[in-house]
Amino acid sequence: MNPARASRPAAALKDFDALAAALKARRREAAAEAARERARQREAEAERRREEQRREEFARAVGPVHALPAPGRAETGRPKPPPEPLQRQADEQAALREALSDEVDIESLLLTDDGLSFRRPGIAADVVTRLRKGQWAIQSQIDLHGLRRDEAREALAAFVRESVRRGRRCVRVVHGKGHGSPGRQPVLKIKAQRWLGQCAEVVAFAQASAPQGGAGALIVLLKG
Repeated sequence: MNPARASRPAAALKDFDALAAALKARRREAAAEAARERARQREAEAERRREEQRREEFARAVGPVHALPAPGRAETGRPKPPPEPLQRQADEQAALREALSDEVDIESLLLTDDGLSFRRPGIAADVVTRLRKGQWAIQSQIDLHGLRRDEAREALAAFVRESVRRGRRCVRVVHGKGHGSPGRQPVLKIKAQRWLGQCAEVVAFAQASAPQGGAGALIVLLKG
């Protein structure tokens, strides 16, 4: 017999044995995986039952409960507050210190009739009279008592800007009568008048009537 021919059936038999072994190994692995899957399912089912049991025990402990009615509002995240423009504010304060001078001639800004007052060109004289008589409702006020000169100037300018931004037309500026100043001179009163006369937002102002503060305050009309 030809040796080559004899070796062929033997090789084919070895290949068959290897294939059969591989198939058995695959079947064993598939059976093991199926067993593991069944175990996972049993554990999941057991956990579900334990969770149901815990809920039932909790319900028995707290008693009957009722769901709250839906508020009918959508939950939205709160917007973040805008960043504070600190550098811009510092620049504005520096510009205010330069723009509002303490040395402006008061006589060029104020008219003297039966009381201290100021009005822009083109503003009727009765506007000042109505201010003095309190015919406009005061919508806001600032008190400059106790502030230093630069603090008072910046506070007053910021107050005027904010009042205009909020649509307020008539405001009161309390500057005091100067009784606590050196020499009992109304230093802050005079400076407040000068500063207001330089604010473009100010249309007119007049010394307040006695019930509204008298010589210690000004009633200011702002641009609408």
